[in-house]
Amino acid sequence: MTDPAFSPTPSFPSVRMRRVRRWDWSRRLVRENRLSVDDLIWPVFVQEGTGQRTSISSMPGVERLSIDLLVEAARAAADLGIPAIAIFPVTDPAKKSPDGDEALNPENLVCRAVRAIKAADLNLGVICDVALDPYTTHGQDGLVRDDYVVNDETLEKLSQQAVVQARAGCDVIAPSDMMDGRIAAVRTALDAAGFPHVLILSYAAKYASA
Repeated sequence: MTDPAFSPTPSFPSVRMRRVRRWDWSRRLVRENRLSVDDLIWPVFVQEGTGQRTSISSMPGVERLSIDLLVEAARAAADLGIPAIAIFPVTDPAKKSPDGDEALNPENLVCRAVRAIKAADLNLGVICDVALDPYTTHGQDGLVRDDYVVNDETLEKLSQQAVVQARAGCDVIAPSDMMDGRIAAVRTALDAAGFPHVLILSYAAKYASA
């Protein structure tokens, strides 16, 4: 009979994982992950105007900022060592349409905000959300035809939106629309437009979101 002490796959009582968890120094040696400022992305919310700061009631302590104040916030983020910010706009209802055409306007709020932050020459990545919901009157992420969100036609528009944002200086495209095939479509469009180094950020966590 094989001696349990010499088993090739030892278990309790020979293996006692609490040994390495007993002291602070040993826990620090063996822990797998460490959260630091390098893991953070700061979501920022931009609005029209100058010197404007508006509280968001559903998110206490969070404000919508006009572009000039957003640049100051971006500078503070860079000074703190935060690697990137993610920009989300509040669109004037007058600029919304059923097909979300404002998303393709190179002078829209997001593009102007990106250019302003890039002009500040900060060591900071800029992430842009790619989806049509900020720009559509119906609030859907995609184009609606006969009361149905159409997938492939939406992909074409999302790809155009991504290129518009890349031209403004966006470093990372973050598609949140949930259309099938949008990653390949966006990647193809970015590469064809001469932006092979623009990154794409996964929103996979949405699957586990509440």
